[in-house]
Amino acid sequence: MRDYLNANKVSLNDLADKCAQEYQEAEPFPNICIKDFFNEEMLDKVLSEFPDLSKGNATSFNNPVERKLAGKGEDSFEEETKNLMYFLNSEPFLKFLQKITGIKETLLGDPYFSGGGHHEIKPGGYLKIHADFNRHPITNLDRRINVLVYLNKSWKEEYGGHFELWDSEMKTCKKRILPEFNTMAIFSTTDFSYHGHPDPLKCPEDKSRKSLALYYYTNGRPEIEKKVTKGKHDTLFQKRKGNSMDKVAFNNNQKFKLKSVLKECIPPIIWRAIRSRKNK
Repeated sequence: MRDYLNANKVSLNDLADKCAQEYQEAEPFPNICIKDFFNEEMLDKVLSEFPDLSKGNATSFNNPVERKLAGKGEDSFEEETKNLMYFLNSEPFLKFLQKITGIKETLLGDPYFSGGGHHEIKPGGYLKIHADFNRHPITNLDRRINVLVYLNKSWKEEYGGHFELWDSEMKTCKKRILPEFNTMAIFSTTDFSYHGHPDPLKCPEDKSRKSLALYYYTNGRPEIEKKVTKGKHDTLFQKRKGNSMDKVAFNNNQKFKLKSVLKECIPPIIWRAIRSRKNK
């Protein structure tokens, strides 16, 4: 594990003991930010392998509530990245998460990296505040924990891109984390653990906000975490109270969703005719 972890940190077991209370009592929901967790030389290699997702095999999200890029799991991993991601799904790290979070159900990693892996946001991009999808798309297990590893060197406050954690009423941002290199955020995911990067990124054009995302699951979860629905749901985007930009984005998103539904239902030849007529 020395190849992966900062040698100056205590053991995973001791670190979990040290940080468990902070994590479990954090606001607005259980979370922690740990800096310099990883071996810097190893993480430098991982950063050097980070692909330009705008040019590769990635999913592009470009709509009123999210503008980001996501790799398609292990397809975009090179050797160092693959080794690190395997370690973050290994028994030692799972036991670390189990202890620091206090979750009673057995935590499982995700060998499919569904929705995880490389994430990138270019200048002007964002991810509005939301609660995550709650079930694994293949195994149907309950999503319980997110781990985000930030890879951004010399990142300045004025660039923005802070990871924000909001209260359940969407009135107040309770915590902001600058996405600096070798910063790890861990947090519990429920139907009301609202988080995101809601404002457009202001970094220079030659930079982007890079991270690795990993999600962890259990077979079952406490009923209290199912505030919104007892069934399966996708991402639940939320408006910030009193934020005019969110109002515009969510109004536009309703139009975007309606357009997407119509496009799916109408035969392509008719859809092209409608678009052609509209553009005249």
